[in-house]
Amino acid sequence: MFTSVLMIEKALTSADVEFVTTLHGDEEVSFHVLLQPRGDQADRLLRAIDDVAMGELDEAAREDEVPEGDEAKAPGEQALSVSLAALHQAGCAAEGRLIEDHPLDALRALVDQVKADEVIVLTDPHYVEEFFHRDWASRARHKVGVPVLKLFSYSKA
Repeated sequence: MFTSVLMIEKALTSADVEFVTTLHGDEEVSFHVLLQPRGDQADRLLRAIDDVAMGELDEAAREDEVPEGDEAKAPGEQALSVSLAALHQAGCAAEGRLIEDHPLDALRALVDQVKADEVIVLTDPHYVEEFFHRDWASRARHKVGVPVLKLFSYSKA
């Protein structure tokens, strides 16, 4: 069985689930999901710049409405639950947890613990962080010792 650690920042859409579950053809895949709510990943200014870069001016204006800290826990737990249920429904073994601090440290520990074959980082584009190679995937490539695949979510959850 192929073991993937999947890092996400919001609930998986049906298109996301189909995408990650078909990457390895007919091979069985077990997923270990780490979810860090978007509100904790980057500060509002970077998120607003990303929104403007994508032409989503309305989203940029609403960045102060994105829950952060303790307010992000309940929506994060719900997003994780929905994502795990969707992976199970697609016929995959899946377990997961929220991460609040130091996502790359948690990622490295989990990769070692489950002897993962790969890491999949599935997020919306974060242009500023990507430009400076400060996004999860770029930083993870130097930390985890397994291949890191960066994918963009198909649609908003």
